[in-house]
Amino acid sequence: MTVHDDDILDFDFVDDETRELPAQTRPGGTRPPGGGPPSGPRGPRRPQFRAPQGITPLLRLAGFVGFAILVVVLFAVWVQGCAGDDTQTTYENYMADIGAVGLDSQKIGNDLATVLTTPGLTQTELETRLGGLIQQQQLDVTRAQDIDAPGPLTPANASAIEALNFRVSGLQGLLDTFRATKSTDDATVAGEQLAAQGQRLEASDVVWKDEFQGVATETMASEGVQDVKAPPSVFVQSSDLYTARSMSAIWQRVHGASTGGTSPGAHGSALAYTKVQPANIQLSTTNETKIDISTDLSFEVGVQNSGENQEVGVKVTLTIPAQPTPIVKNGTIDVIDPGETKIVTFADFPDFPFGENTTVQVSVKPVQGETNTGNNSAEYPVVFSLEPS
Repeated sequence: MTVHDDDILDFDFVDDETRELPAQTRPGGTRPPGGGPPSGPRGPRRPQFRAPQGITPLLRLAGFVGFAILVVVLFAVWVQGCAGDDTQTTYENYMADIGAVGLDSQKIGNDLATVLTTPGLTQTELETRLGGLIQQQQLDVTRAQDIDAPGPLTPANASAIEALNFRVSGLQGLLDTFRATKSTDDATVAGEQLAAQGQRLEASDVVWKDEFQGVATETMASEGVQDVKAPPSVFVQSSDLYTARSMSAIWQRVHGASTGGTSPGAHGSALAYTKVQPANIQLSTTNETKIDISTDLSFEVGVQNSGENQEVGVKVTLTIPAQPTPIVKNGTIDVIDPGETKIVTFADFPDFPFGENTTVQVSVKPVQGETNTGNNSAEYPVVFSLEPS
């Protein structure tokens, strides 16, 4: 047997137990340089498997990762909440700014109605006051154009500006028409031309309500903006003022004042009736009327133009002589044409003197030039009682 054979036999019969001895107990075993596995006379040893020393480091790592994710999520939620608050504030600020413009424009509309219904107003005075209102309204257009609207509200803001421009156009049209017709005698044609300009003013209210308020409300709902309302702006409080018939009478009145004359025909106003609502009971001057007190109780006063001329600024007063302080309500009819009857409603009363015999007194202030005042007032005997349950 050769030496080579001896080596083979020796290798084949190495005891398994000897193979598993630790490196430091292996006879003749040495660890080569570089930290590799020890080798001995039998050749290099195979690497040994080592079990994990514990799971604590892994748990620590997992906990750190989880905490980091939580921080990122909370930060994202915080950023989103801040962005939502900023959006809400932006919309609130915009609506406050455009609302101030709309409110000022609405006041100009009320001032226009006052101008048109001022007794004795001359052509020169009318032109001067209309010119001032036009300048004020143009300033509102400029203010609206300077407002920085949130991106989604850009179309709605453009509609608000369009409505304000309609008002400038209508006011300018009224002024131009009064100037162009001051030397004519055709009140009917003048009234129709003036009414056409009034239609521009009425159209401005439609544009503001539908194209600004409506669109802005829908936009804010889609953007998730809550508790923010698009403000109204009503330029024409009474469309009756801008009818062809009404504008014709206004033109005649201004013409008469400008020439130093008076409108032909009689002037007059009359108290037509007084009703209790919602019961729709007409009061009598001779028989006592029982009135059941309720939260929606109101008095409806009918006033008739008994003359032959348009009347403006007709004052109506309702009085209940309760003790210790009388209840007094006042109302005004802006404009009323000959033969026309208009209603003034009085509501929102304090406590009534129930259980007592009292009266409801109604009076219509005589208009300029009125000579017959016998039908301008009435006193109705009444008794107020608690509404039956």
